[in-house]
Amino acid sequence: MRHSPYEGLDARAYWRTGVAQAHIAQAPEMDLYRPKFKIRASDRVFAAGSCFAQHIARNMRKWGISVIDREPAPLGLPPERHSDYGYGLYSARHGNIYTTRQFLQLTQEACGRFAPKNWIWERDGRFFDALRPSVDPNGLESPDLVKRSRQTHLKKFRQALGEASLVVFTLGLTETWEDIESGTVFPTAPGTIAGRYDPDRIRFLNLTHKDVLQDFLETRRLIKRFNPSVRFLLTVSPVPLTATASGRHVMVASNYSKSVLRGVVGQLSDAYRDIDYFPSYEIITTPSARGFFYAPNMRDVLPEAVETVMKTFLAAHGDTILEPENRECAAESGQTSDDIRCEELLLEAFAQ
Repeated sequence: MRHSPYEGLDARAYWRTGVAQAHIAQAPEMDLYRPKFKIRASDRVFAAGSCFAQHIARNMRKWGISVIDREPAPLGLPPERHSDYGYGLYSARHGNIYTTRQFLQLTQEACGRFAPKNWIWERDGRFFDALRPSVDPNGLESPDLVKRSRQTHLKKFRQALGEASLVVFTLGLTETWEDIESGTVFPTAPGTIAGRYDPDRIRFLNLTHKDVLQDFLETRRLIKRFNPSVRFLLTVSPVPLTATASGRHVMVASNYSKSVLRGVVGQLSDAYRDIDYFPSYEIITTPSARGFFYAPNMRDVLPEAVETVMKTFLAAHGDTILEPENRECAAESGQTSDDIRCEELLLEAFAQ
C-alpha cells in the first residue's frame, strides 16, 4: 500500500529525475510527449500559424509527409525568392497567422461568414493586402488587383482545409490590432509594412484566455462543418515578443501571451479527442536548456533547438511516418532563423 499518491510514480513525474538530472538534448528519450493519436504517412497536413510553424512545415515536408500546398509558386520565380512572396511556407499563401482571432476570421471569410473592412493599405503608390501584408513585398499596382488576388487565395485556403486530415497550428501571440468599426484584426499594425496608423480607426487588442479559447473552438466548428473527420495538433511558439504595445515591460507582456496560449491549448487537448498538444514550447524554454537554444538576441531559435524538437516528434511518430532507414537523419534540418519569414521582426526598427 502506498503512503502517498506521489510514491512510486515514473521518473518523468518528478522535477529532479525528469528535468534536473536529464539533459534536454535527450528530449526524444525523456518521454515528454505521448501522442493522443498517431500521425501517418497517408495523412494530408494543413500547416499554419506563427513564424515557428514554418520550421514544423519544412521538416514535415523533408520527411515526406504530405503537407498541402494549394498556392505553389508560379513558374519563372526563382526558388530562392519563393519565401519572399509567401510561397512554400504553409498550405496556402496567407503568411503568418499569429493569433486565433486572425485564424478564425480567415476561416469565416473563406466560408462566406465574414467580410473584413479597411483591409487594403497603401505605401508609395502601391497597394497591399493588410491581412497578409508580406506576401507581396512590393505591393500591387491597384486595389482591384489586391481584391482579385485575395479572392483566389480564399478559394485555395478553403480547398486546403477541406482536403486536410490533420491541421497543425502554432499559436504565437495574443496581441493584435483591430479595426474599430468592423472588428477586423491584422497580423501587424498599420505603418509597419504599409498603411497609416490612425488611433480613431484602429486599436490595440490583447486577447484573453476566454477569447483565445472561443476563437479556436469556433474555428474548429467551422472547419468540421465541411471536413468532419479532421484532427488538430497544436503547438505554442517559443519565440518571445519582439515588441509590445500593452504598456507592460516586453518580458512581462511576452510571458502573459505565452501563458494564455499554453493554458488554452492544454484545456483544448484535455477536453477534445480530436485535439492534441505537442510540447515544442517546453522543450525550447525549459530551464535545463539554460538558454542555449536561443541566439544571442535571446529570441531567435537556433537550428539545434529545432532539431531537438523535431527528433522528439519523430520519436513519437516515426514508426508510422518513416521507413526505418530514414528515421535517424530525418530531423537534421540545417535551417537557421534567417530562413524564417516573420513580420514581427520589423518592429525592431522602432526601438530607440
